[in-house]
Order: sequence, then structure tokens, then C-alpha cells
Amino acid sequence: MIKWFAAILGYYVFRFPGAILGFIIGSFFDNLKSSGSGGGRSVFRDITQQHVSPADFEINLLSLCSIVIKADGSVSQTEMDYVRRYFVSTYGKDKANAIFRTFNEVVKKREVSAERICNYLNQRTRYEVRLQLLHFLFGIAQADGTLRPAEIDKISEIARYFRVSNIDFESIKAMFIKSADNAYKILEIDKSVTDEEVKKAYRTMAKKYHPDRVNTENEAIKKGAEEKFKEVQKAYEIIQQERGL
Repeated sequence: MIKWFAAILGYYVFRFPGAILGFIIGSFFDNLKSSGSGGGRSVFRDITQQHVSPADFEINLLSLCSIVIKADGSVSQTEMDYVRRYFVSTYGKDKANAIFRTFNEVVKKREVSAERICNYLNQRTRYEVRLQLLHFLFGIAQADGTLRPAEIDKISEIARYFRVSNIDFESIKAMFIKSADNAYKILEIDKSVTDEEVKKAYRTMAKKYHPDRVNTENEAIKKGAEEKFKEVQKAYEIIQQERGL
């Protein structure tokens, strides 16, 4: 099926964020095939609340990418190449080029509004999907090797429009900015806590993010939970090394 092919290609190029986004986008095309043949329930219906066409999803996703790329006042070719490689790996060169042409035409006709795009997607996607989109946007911002304050601020703004909680946003951001302080943020504790409180927080967060607690048939969401669980483990290891636990 298309979603699995897209997920494999996405993982090969962009690791877990690419696999998750590839699975989501591929599901849109699988849905078109199943709906055309009178098929049953699809993953597309699982991850969306209302119908949204693949073309609309692609344009809105590219629009968010462009907002993040322009956030620091300059357009990084490395970041542009990151986005293009992902779309080429997901759709193929011809389809990706067609998407970019359509995107360029849309941008010329209207101003790209992060608030409008997010409000549109909020009505049509589940919360878990929007978390994975934020993860992808962070990947774009970091593609040139530097995650700049202006880029972080812009993704933070998008997160607010997506109605993502501050705790979830800080958790995703901490996955891209590695430091002991962010390790504490992942475990949702202050740096001043005792060693025993660190251990207790780790047990709590490991239980909270354990993949077995994700009750869904959506493989993309499951993979996202597995990735978060790994990040919790990594955060605890960083604090262990810092404190000599």
C-alpha cells in the first residue's frame, strides 16, 4: 500500500519524522483508492475528523514549511532541499514538481497565513497528527545545522494555532535541542529536584509514554509514541551522567 511505501521512503531519508509524515500522506492516497472501490474504513478516516483532499493537505503542509524556512529573514537552500527531498521521496519527482508549481501559484495569489492554515487543519486532523507535523517543522529548521531563535518562535506560534499544549511543545523542542536542562523538561521536573525525585519522574514519564498505552490502530501514531519513549529514556541517561547516578 502507498502509506507503507511512503513511510519507508520517509524513514530512509528523514528517519522517524519522515516515516511518520510519509505514512500520514500516503494514507490520503490509500483512502482515495479505497473510497473509489467502495472499500471499508481506512487509516485516513482514523487520523482525520473531516474530509480533506490530498491536494489541500499538500499545499497547506508546504505553506507551513515555507513559513518556517523564511522565519529567520533568509531562505536557506539547505532547508529548501530538505523539504524537496522529502516530497520527491514521497511522491516521485514529477508529482513533487507539480505540487511545488501549484504551491508557487497559490503563494503569488495570496498571503500565507499560519493561523488560517492551522485553523483549517485543526478541524480535519487529530491532535497526534499535529504533534508529528510540529516534529517535521523542527526537522526543517534544523536541516542547515542551526536551530535559530526566530525559527523556534515561529514554530511556537504555529503550535499555539494548532492548540498544542506548552508541555507537549517543550517536549518536542527538547528533542532537537540537546542539553541537560532540556532533559529535565522532558521529564517535567526542575533541575533543583533531588536524585530520588529524578528517578520517580523517570518512572512516571516512562509509564506515561510507554507505547503499550497508546490505544490506536494507527501505526504512525504508534511509532511517534515509541520515539517519545526513547527520548524519555535518553533524557534520563543525560541526567544520570550529569549527576553520576
